[in-house]
Amino acid sequence: MDSYDTIIVGGASAGLSAAIYTARQGMKTLVITKDIGGQALLTTDIQNYPGFDMIGGFELANKFKEQAEHYGTEFVYDEVLKISKEGDKFSLKTAGKEYLSMSLILAFGKTPRDLDVEGESRLKGHGISYCAICDGPLFKGKEVAVVGNGSHALEALVYLSSVAGKVYYITNAKKLAGDDELLQTVNSIENKEIYFDSVPASINGSESVESVTFQNNSSGENKTVKLSGVFAEKGYIAKSEFVRNLVDLNENNEVVVDKYCKTSTDGVFACGDVTDTPYKQAVISAGQGAIAALSAYNYVQKKKGKVAAKSDWKLIKN
Repeated sequence: MDSYDTIIVGGASAGLSAAIYTARQGMKTLVITKDIGGQALLTTDIQNYPGFDMIGGFELANKFKEQAEHYGTEFVYDEVLKISKEGDKFSLKTAGKEYLSMSLILAFGKTPRDLDVEGESRLKGHGISYCAICDGPLFKGKEVAVVGNGSHALEALVYLSSVAGKVYYITNAKKLAGDDELLQTVNSIENKEIYFDSVPASINGSESVESVTFQNNSSGENKTVKLSGVFAEKGYIAKSEFVRNLVDLNENNEVVVDKYCKTSTDGVFACGDVTDTPYKQAVISAGQGAIAALSAYNYVQKKKGKVAAKSDWKLIKN
């Protein structure tokens, strides 16, 4: 059975940043993730990450990955199904394999919310998408809908308007909400049609999406539009049930951490959007990944009877 100094669950900015730090410190590091980038994949242009005037989420995530690999990080593309304590180590089980580690860093972020409408489960992957950047090019010149509200939904609308022939924006909000620059861009889009105060009732089609039916909350009127794709942008949830018996969670299923990214269980650390830290931003997740990595390094060093890193300013000044 493969054994590591630390295993990081999640491959977005928090997990990849943690991997850079742990691997660079000489820790045998494994990242287990279903994909690289997480929510960053949903953003076409990141304009607030230090060092870049503008960079795509996919490009930024891959720069993180390349740097982590440079220092020796291993990657497994799989889903962790169960974590348990085995003596002084942790056991992580995927569908086909088991791994052991002296420490864990939970960085699995959040998962897009389902629309919870008729036809969604049947047509997933057949015209229903949760990633405009990933799947938008598949709908070049076609008509699609974005369902949701907030900045992520508007960013999806902006991107898809440059690819699709027409974009229907279906939102339960009564007006658009976002920063001024984003709203100006949205208002300048010509191939859009916005339906406020509306919710989807069903997604229709035999083998793939053919239309969507939605209802106006105020009038109760139903409307059906023919299209080829539906992009769900209803926000995100922390799918943390598989660690509920391992660490403390808050009412939002977020992992509770202290300022050192320690959880309620010794040897288990967490970082990024899955934690109870406010302001979910890529740069904050990356910084928190570094904190979790240094804390994990100190933990493992002490378990091995070695000197831990003195990276805290208070320790340096003393």
